Amino acid sequence: MVLSSISPLFVIWAIRGSSLIPDLYFLFFCSLMVIVPYVFLWWRIRTAKKLEEKRELTVGTAEDHRDHILVYLFAILLSFYAADLSTWRDLAAALVAIGFIVFLFWHLNLHYMNMLFAAKGYRVFTIYAPTDKNPLTDKTGLVLITQRVTIPPGQQLVAYRISNTVYMEV
Repeated sequence: MVLSSISPLFVIWAIRGSSLIPDLYFLFFCSLMVIVPYVFLWWRIRTAKKLEEKRELTVGTAEDHRDHILVYLFAILLSFYAADLSTWRDLAAALVAIGFIVFLFWHLNLHYMNMLFAAKGYRVFTIYAPTDKNPLTDKTGLVLITQRVTIPPGQQLVAYRISNTVYMEV
């Protein structure tokens, strides 16, 4: 999911090109970095549906993450738009920066940011279980990818498990 979330960067790089690497190889690499993560994500969603990896979730609170789009845009698109890939050192610096961003997206649980989901009208919420006597309530949230605009407290829904913390309502 992390690599599919940064796929717009590789589309931009493919358009801009690099004077360091021949276009054929560079376009092939950029195409792989766009297509392979989406194929894997599609495969994971398809497998979750096929194996009926569903879970009933009860919403205590839900937080909309539209503000994370700004972080996404600044971290990915704007920072690399001006990247000059004309020397090996510039290319290495850009790849290390991508490594840092992948690590941060994974560590901060922002790996669900995905242009394809946004284009299909999906929204991202962090949902927490209802408050009860469970000491873990409100300690760990789950990411829900859904086409709902809002999720009221107490709502029960069924979603497919995409990863340990990411669920998709279909």
